[in-house]
Amino acid sequence: MDGFIWVLLKGFFTGGSLIVAIGAQNAFVLSQGVQRRYPGVIAFTCTAVDTTLITLGVLGMGALIQARPDWLFWITLFGALFLTGYALRAFWRAFQLDTIANDARRIGSASKAVMVTLALSLLNPHVYLDTVVLLGAIGGVYENQYKLAFIAGAAFASLTWFYSLSYGARLLAPMLNNAHAWRVLDFIIGAIMSLVAASLWRSL
Repeated sequence: MDGFIWVLLKGFFTGGSLIVAIGAQNAFVLSQGVQRRYPGVIAFTCTAVDTTLITLGVLGMGALIQARPDWLFWITLFGALFLTGYALRAFWRAFQLDTIANDARRIGSASKAVMVTLALSLLNPHVYLDTVVLLGAIGGVYENQYKLAFIAGAAFASLTWFYSLSYGARLLAPMLNNAHAWRVLDFIIGAIMSLVAASLWRSL
């Protein structure tokens, strides 16, 4: 039992250390959480994606990803295009001279929230490298129930982070009750998206 708990904790802290890095996905979760737009749906989708990829990695799919670099190329290309467009949209909002209603920034439906979340999650090759390859390599050395312990720990880290970020973001809402504050947030989101997109373009 002590060994099981140790592997569980290792999965939690190893997974958490990779998940909390500021990136396009986290910026989107934060921006929608501030507006209280489908926080549960978005957090659940992020957690489900991470859990699925971590499970596949621990069960051995990491080697397949490494053996097919063409997969990562196409994911990188589409991810770079998507994030570039998202960044330009955020910068456009940030530099508007007139006041833009919050509705212009919101995701209009739960299904669209899921689609954008999936795009930001799955069109980033770093997600596969972190979850499938890296966590898969670490957790894959264990056997039987210990693999399940590692997966459970890493998945719980994902759940804890995304639900905390999504629902905790509303604490920032009082600071964003004017157009200038929203422009600053849009600019920051655009900058984060641009940096991630630039890293993807460079890797092509």
